Amino acid sequence: MSRWRQIAASFPRLAARALKFYSVGAAGALVQLAALALFKTILRLHYLTATALAVETAVLHNFFWHERWTWNDRTANDSRPWRVATRLARFNLTTGLISILANLVLMRFFVGTLRIPYLPANILAILTASLANFLASERFVFRAPRS
Repeated sequence: MSRWRQIAASFPRLAARALKFYSVGAAGALVQLAALALFKTILRLHYLTATALAVETAVLHNFFWHERWTWNDRTANDSRPWRVATRLARFNLTTGLISILANLVLMRFFVGTLRIPYLPANILAILTASLANFLASERFVFRAPRS
């Protein structure tokens, strides 16, 4: 089978996975925004510190749901603690790092330079990082076993 036919054949499965990914991501965005509001408004942390903590909160939330739903076909039969810990480490080192760096850089630009209020600015930052996070998760964190 040609490479293009393989890609075409796998597209429906990839599209379904992307839909799950973005559903989890939407819930994670709400978690991140709520955490950001908590850290910034209630705990009175600097907006960049609050952003980093809120992103990590969302990353942990998203990992939980990606393990159990988005990539369940790849993780359900391999729930040994060290394998889950390895996937969590890879998730944090890829999507977590992408999210934190993108959010901090973009928040500094959106809030610090453009003076956009911190919650709308954070929504823009989340959307910007989402495609890179999906690709990192699909190709590295929850990669299919080699056949």
